Amino acid sequence: MSSTGIVYLVGAGPGDLGLVTFRAKELVASADVLVYDYLVHPELVKWCRTDCEVFYVGKKAGCHTVPQEEIEALLVKHAQAGKQVVRLKGGDPYIFGRGGEEARALVKAGVAFEVVPGVTAALAAGAYAGIPLTYRNLSTSLVLLTGHEDPNKTGTQVDWRSFGALKHTTLAIYMGMGRLEFILAELQAGGLAATTPAAVVQWASLGRQRSVAGTVADLPAKVTAAKLAAPAIIFIGEVVRDHEAIDWFEHLPLFGRRVAITRTRDQNSELREKLETLGAEVLELPLITISKAVDKHGFVEILAELGGYDWIVFTSANGVRYFFEDFLKGFKDIRALGLLRFACIGRATACEIEKYHIRVECMPDTATGTSLAEALIATGSLDSAKIIVVTGNLNRDKLVRKLEAARAIVDQLPLYKTEKTDLTNDPVADDFRQHGADAILFASSSAAESFHAQAEGLKLAPGAKKPLVGSIGEQTTESLTELGMPPDFIAAKPSLDALLAALKTRL
Repeated sequence: MSSTGIVYLVGAGPGDLGLVTFRAKELVASADVLVYDYLVHPELVKWCRTDCEVFYVGKKAGCHTVPQEEIEALLVKHAQAGKQVVRLKGGDPYIFGRGGEEARALVKAGVAFEVVPGVTAALAAGAYAGIPLTYRNLSTSLVLLTGHEDPNKTGTQVDWRSFGALKHTTLAIYMGMGRLEFILAELQAGGLAATTPAAVVQWASLGRQRSVAGTVADLPAKVTAAKLAAPAIIFIGEVVRDHEAIDWFEHLPLFGRRVAITRTRDQNSELREKLETLGAEVLELPLITISKAVDKHGFVEILAELGGYDWIVFTSANGVRYFFEDFLKGFKDIRALGLLRFACIGRATACEIEKYHIRVECMPDTATGTSLAEALIATGSLDSAKIIVVTGNLNRDKLVRKLEAARAIVDQLPLYKTEKTDLTNDPVADDFRQHGADAILFASSSAAESFHAQAEGLKLAPGAKKPLVGSIGEQTTESLTELGMPPDFIAAKPSLDALLAALKTRL
């Protein structure tokens, strides 16, 4: 096999990011080329390097974006060019994922490959819907089946009647929703009792998970009434009977709730993770983008006089990242900061500073510019002190004015800019327009202003659910109110955890 390139056939799990293996994340982060499927969580794609080539080859029932032969050719082509290729497949590559076909194609082409297993959908659907796939004295075997059959391929059709005669067995059927009624009828014709418990679990492990349970006789009607469709797993067997007693996921505090979040794509990750842990379905609407925008002349001047400053103040984690990125280009030793003291707003900003083994000496309990100014004044060190305030293009005027009123000498250092994001053609924004949400969360004034500016483009369709508006704090609340969107709930203090606590009391 060639040693110049390699393909990793990687299981991306059933949806929940917590079920993705560490090896999978490690490979995605180092990939030169990423090829991914329809059921892969979009957050996984964000783990790529910025220079990674990304190809979407998703397949839905009746719709193959890219034919299988072309996918295999794509993998071979990039591996033979000496690249590290990661092929992300929903669930496990070797369980109804055509990973075996791709592995054979790679062997034929002389391309090195490695297989990284993933949690397959049946395991996740059972675990997240209270359906143990085996149970002592009740179900001693598990059969994984595919309900999808290719009429052009003889000898591959499932003999459903033969499975109807099995005893003490759980059947887990993939890709069977389009033939549900036929499959259940054939199983009954093979001897399966009409009273046998059965269930369908759609979008297993995600906040949009839905499940219905009944019997082999009435399950099709219940599925139709609940409007469940693919992707889903069908379970048949006695293990379904008491699923409600041990169903934990669908009893989480925000399960079944749709929550829109409006931070930048990078910042959304932490909030999305917290919401999904509570069972929510998360819609990411990154209404703003933050990018580096350094005033190089001003930055050089400040660095040249660094030893003359007493404090450096950071109002966001982005400012910390951009500051040290350029600082370390000019200085190879962190001790070049001298006796500079550090102050900041918010725990996330402090964590970013602490990565450089620097102690934050001033951080107020309330994450606002006003509170930081008051905390700095309380140190008694501001009279004639020289302070650097690292900002973006949306300056912290109140903070600066209060520091100057306390007789400090303040120099502002803009390192980044915040801009509105156009979501007109964003698929998640379209989902929001069509169906709405239970709540929409705002963590900054700039996001509120961007939402208001795009109000016509984000207008809800008739029948869509109008979301409650949540605000993280005082400044955001003022902006929302001025824009005609007074919040329905406000965090007790400006933190993500406090915002989520307020959300839970309203939903």
